Amino acid sequence: MDERINSSLDRFSLGNLFPEHVRQEMRLETYKGGERLFSQGDEAHALYLLIEGKIKISMLSPEGKRLILAFKTPFDLVGDIEYIRECPLINTVEAVTDLTAIRIPYTVLRQEMADNPAWLQFLLETITRKFELKTHVMNFNLLYPVDVRIASYLLSMTPNKPVIDSTPLVDMADLIGTSYRHLNRVLEQFEQAGWISKKRGKITIHNRAALLEQAGHNIYE
Repeated sequence: MDERINSSLDRFSLGNLFPEHVRQEMRLETYKGGERLFSQGDEAHALYLLIEGKIKISMLSPEGKRLILAFKTPFDLVGDIEYIRECPLINTVEAVTDLTAIRIPYTVLRQEMADNPAWLQFLLETITRKFELKTHVMNFNLLYPVDVRIASYLLSMTPNKPVIDSTPLVDMADLIGTSYRHLNRVLEQFEQAGWISKKRGKITIHNRAALLEQAGHNIYE
């Protein structure tokens, strides 16, 4: 087994949660920023422990619009709800930055951990936090104006570098929960204020402090 798995589990205080024979089945996986890890509706086969990097989680609504549910940084789980429900993936997961995750097959967890009280308690606490966050984000999308949501999205998408891909803006509008026209209008306001610039399919952040003030707090984190 990769020694980085042991050190990562210890770093997040999970060293005593998984027996040695379960650790032997774990694998490290890496993804590049912008890469899609999973798509909504795909079959789920493993649990992923996010230990480095940042992911964006979104879902496709019945009307065909993609909505942001959360941005996640370590430590977090991907595939825990699907593990419990034994269902296909309910969300789309994409890498915002380069990231590393520990992969644990569901078959191993069901065979070796299904009756482990500490593991079950850990899952319960993790899933409870996720539903609290989902409620918070949904309330935010209902209660806060579009300019605040756009500022937060731009901040969340640029944790390590000031540039993001601006195409297609229609997808960005769907993710934030607004119209293409409204999104473009707010981006133009930000550009006129000198906070950002749009050029050749890219958005560059020039005044992060102003966007932070506009967002109030980074709600998608």
